[in-house]
Amino acid sequence: MMTLVVVVLDGEEKWRVDLRSRRKEESVGGKDRVGRTDRSARSDRNNGGQRGTLWWHAHILWLRATVYGAIVIMPKQGVLFPFPQPHGETVLILGEWWNSDVEELVKQGNALGLPPDMSDAHTINGKPGPLFPCSDKHTFVTEVEWGKTYLLRIVNAALNDELFLPIAGHNMTVVEIDGVYCKPFITDAILVTPGQTMNVLVTANQAPGRYFMAARDFNDAPVPVDKKTATAILHYKGIPNTVIPTLPRLPAQNDTKFVDTYYDSLRSLNTLEFPANVPESIDRHLFYTIFQTNHQSPSTTLGAPLTTNLGTSLGTRLSKLAFNSSVELVLQDTNLLTVKSHPFHLHGFNFFVVGRGVGNFDPAKDQAKFNLVDPPERNTVGVPPGDWTVIRCLVHALSSGAAHNVGQCGD
Repeated sequence: MMTLVVVVLDGEEKWRVDLRSRRKEESVGGKDRVGRTDRSARSDRNNGGQRGTLWWHAHILWLRATVYGAIVIMPKQGVLFPFPQPHGETVLILGEWWNSDVEELVKQGNALGLPPDMSDAHTINGKPGPLFPCSDKHTFVTEVEWGKTYLLRIVNAALNDELFLPIAGHNMTVVEIDGVYCKPFITDAILVTPGQTMNVLVTANQAPGRYFMAARDFNDAPVPVDKKTATAILHYKGIPNTVIPTLPRLPAQNDTKFVDTYYDSLRSLNTLEFPANVPESIDRHLFYTIFQTNHQSPSTTLGAPLTTNLGTSLGTRLSKLAFNSSVELVLQDTNLLTVKSHPFHLHGFNFFVVGRGVGNFDPAKDQAKFNLVDPPERNTVGVPPGDWTVIRCLVHALSSGAAHNVGQCGD
């Protein structure tokens, strides 16, 4: 069973509180509102065999900018992780911060038909770190002991930005993605798309000191983004706080070679205990194109919306799927109106990312490249601008699941 406890401190009831994990979408207690704002609310639910790190967030406008948290599901008592057992663990939630009211920013963007202003800072556990003015005391610190191994549960709760995260002087071993164990691999930095979670092992095997963890945007397109770097500190026990931390070497902001190698390293564990049940025969093929537009599209010099000839409309497209059917979905980013990556999430289901590539998807040649043996199993995947991603899943849950973009206009 999984228990979530929410205590709302604000005395003015303005927003409902609706707790949802990123896989099993369910309102607390079967209701939209969990209670009055001067009371606590509790939810007991069966987690359906899930384990690992998931996350919850607000589902109204841009409240997700600050209303979010991690869900940690431990293995059953007496069951060990399928990797070296850590001596301790820490949750790291990556986020964004605006100095302005985010609701007003969204309203202004919609009125102008433009994306809202980029964030003023990235954060780690709500703190930007000492690279920002007057932020020395606003730095998250986690203490480690030399020779011990720690599990970092990492969540990207940022609205728009894919984020790199290295730790100065330390390698990380990736062991889980989106609450699913994966084949362990060693890397000096990770990349996390908005909505994704990742568990990594870190061994405190360097000279005792203080080492920065740093989060910065990945973006390979010439558009304005928040390029500021958030930092937290890996602090060896017994080292004075006056020691200046060492900065890590971050991948270049447009380092697509690193990104491609990193994604190619993500594989399902695919063992007898944790198999990769990839659908091989497909009952339903779907093809979705993705582009981003605000509720009021920007206009040309003639006063016509830029999306006039695209046949777009507001609303939800319903695809009916038979229970227990297998589905293959091609996600084709069109690179229209925006050049940001689109995080794509499927409510209620995990899926296998069987293929990805540059440019337009060509079924005649790209299907031969699919990984149907041990593809990564996820609940959220990033689709780069102008590129394609193919996912497969089995419709085996009675859920009102819906597919949507996690990013700025998706929720």
